[in-house]
Amino acid sequence: MKLPSDRRILECIFDRYAGEFENFELEKTRSSKIYVPVDCKAVAATLKTNPDIVFGRLYYHLEKRYGYVQADGSKVHLFALKVGNDSKCVNFPLLASVLAGLQEERTRHLVPQAIAIAALVVSIASIAVSLWAAKP
Repeated sequence: MKLPSDRRILECIFDRYAGEFENFELEKTRSSKIYVPVDCKAVAATLKTNPDIVFGRLYYHLEKRYGYVQADGSKVHLFALKVGNDSKCVNFPLLASVLAGLQEERTRHLVPQAIAIAALVVSIASIAVSLWAAKP
């Protein structure tokens, strides 16, 4: 069983439900435009992990981390157990915002790593050339 990152879970949900979010005006198959029901079993199958891991990460970790209370006291959930008649829903615009931040953070870490790896490769190549050239 793989343990997917928060970014991978949110990317999977985003990719899987973006069309459903956009088609709300046409279909009106859910209680709220911004809250989209999520099938944790389907997401877990895509990520090759346990559905309880996906649910737990959404409910216990990501909701606590990214859900917030507005100035008027109303709560904005990233993951809500029940919205109208729908269960296990994500706040899709908030999810997209959080995902964009996680992707930006990943890129911010990957660029310096790529530069460091390129510098290492150049250093190793330089050592190899100098050793080869130094042979009598």
